[in-house]
Amino acid sequence: MIEVKSKTMAFTSRISSKGQITIPKEVRAVLCAVPGDLVAYEVEGNVVTLRRIGPCDAAYHAALSQTLDEWNSAEDEKAFRDL
Repeated sequence: MIEVKSKTMAFTSRISSKGQITIPKEVRAVLCAVPGDLVAYEVEGNVVTLRRIGPCDAAYHAALSQTLDEWNSAEDEKAFRDL
């Protein structure tokens, strides 16, 4: 495992024709990510933060997403469009 102490690391990946990227080995090591893990992308402006999410995070997200469908109608879209 790679130990990181407030050190900025920069890596690059190429986007495939299918929109896929390979997460560099060093980044996977920092995240402790292994095949089958889920990752989350947090977007702020043109900056994307990648983090590994655990099974509890994924289960919570799935459960929460199911509860939000009730506000996903055309009427809701019209009512909240200008907010």
